[in-house]
Amino acid sequence: MSSSLKTFLEALGNAEEPMGMFYTDTEPESGFVPKEGALFSYEMEQAGELNGAALWQNWSCVMGNIRLARKKKTAAYFEAKRFGCVGGSFYLGFHKPQLDMIAHYVSTGILGKLSGERYLPSPEVTRRFFDEVDPRPAPARFCVFKPISQFKENEAPEVVTFFARGEVLSGLCTLAAFVTGDFEVVVSPFGAGCSYMVSWPLRYLAQGRTKAVLGGWDPSDRKFMKTDEATFSIPYGMYMLFLEKWQDSFLTTETWAGVKKKIAKSRDVWGEQAH
Repeated sequence: MSSSLKTFLEALGNAEEPMGMFYTDTEPESGFVPKEGALFSYEMEQAGELNGAALWQNWSCVMGNIRLARKKKTAAYFEAKRFGCVGGSFYLGFHKPQLDMIAHYVSTGILGKLSGERYLPSPEVTRRFFDEVDPRPAPARFCVFKPISQFKENEAPEVVTFFARGEVLSGLCTLAAFVTGDFEVVVSPFGAGCSYMVSWPLRYLAQGRTKAVLGGWDPSDRKFMKTDEATFSIPYGMYMLFLEKWQDSFLTTETWAGVKKKIAKSRDVWGEQAH
């Protein structure tokens, strides 16, 4: 870990370094990756050629793999044939358009065939969500998440994600406004866990909007998050501004020193070490 990142994390009060996300044609030397999944596409579904049951045989959540990577301080990565989850494959840009089956699954389900998550009120609203989030097609073979200190000289993340609880999140949200001057810099749209880390940040960038995405709200993904934890995902450019400008911000004040006492108490409650 670089000295600048270490000093920043110490000032912020966050013990865990963030994860960076990028696309590459080079497979990581190690890390967590799902098993190969069944072939599928929207066109296959419309032609009645989709084996729905086979899609669930090697199911593996993107957030679950990232959770393992966080624990072991290594990479989690995905590709079109090793996608783990049909929803995640869509959000990472490997398969578009999304299946009608998933539009029903996220909403009301299909009577007698498929239980629905009931996160949105109808398949039609869910389809509108898919159209609006509109994940960018994957620009390379692999989508990789790994600790930011493990990026090589020829690598740079597109998105950087912090995992944090309330007090640390207050610092991240305030710092985002400090470095950008944007009073509405933090956004928190509806989405799946991995959409907050990939689809939404890239979507805002494509629109010319530099936004910090507060996420981790998908009830299905909460089992892969620490209790009371959320994600905070920012473009790499904003991350670099964090490292450059934090020393001029509130993070050096007595006010933040008081917040850090609460952060320490939180760690004590959860039995976590600061370093």
